[in-house]
Amino acid sequence: MANQITGMTRIIKAVGYSYKGLIAAWRNEAAFRQELVVAVVAIVLAIWLDVGAIARILLIGSLVLVVIIEIINSAIEAIVDRVGTEYHELSGRSKDMASAAVFLTILLALFVWISVLWDHFA
Repeated sequence: MANQITGMTRIIKAVGYSYKGLIAAWRNEAAFRQELVVAVVAIVLAIWLDVGAIARILLIGSLVLVVIIEIINSAIEAIVDRVGTEYHELSGRSKDMASAAVFLTILLALFVWISVLWDHFA
């Protein structure tokens, strides 16, 4: 049998692996660090702003989504680099697509923030 760990032990181990992943992203990925710092500052601003609950959820959720997609992008890059450092079209394509996902998520976050702030201050 593959994995016999169940219950609370499995959950505790999963949290530990997640923590290791966050630490690895922080230590090895400059883009993750930059986006996380921007997200923390912007989340404080979102909490401070006098907007409704739905607007606040959209503001914070869009930032968290950027960080999540950046972690996935970093994981894809690490896997591709693990396979080999020589150039291959598929490796380049997968890295480019993961990067595009981050870019589109940042555009989405900007759209959400501009829309909410426009509605709030206009």
